[in-house]
Amino acid sequence: MTNPFDDPDRLFRVLRNTGGEHSLWPDGIEVPAGWQVVHGEASRTACQSWIEDNWR
Repeated sequence: MTNPFDDPDRLFRVLRNTGGEHSLWPDGIEVPAGWQVVHGEASRTACQSWIEDNWR
């Protein structure tokens, strides 16, 4: 079994916490408390690009 965080073929979401930090999060895994979805479902590459364009 592969780690879902490392699966390049899986869909991801971008999460943001109240501190403004961002995280890639595999789709289908429960979003942890204190985080909200701000982008996705999308490819890992698309989510990484979104973070680069939107994280200040």
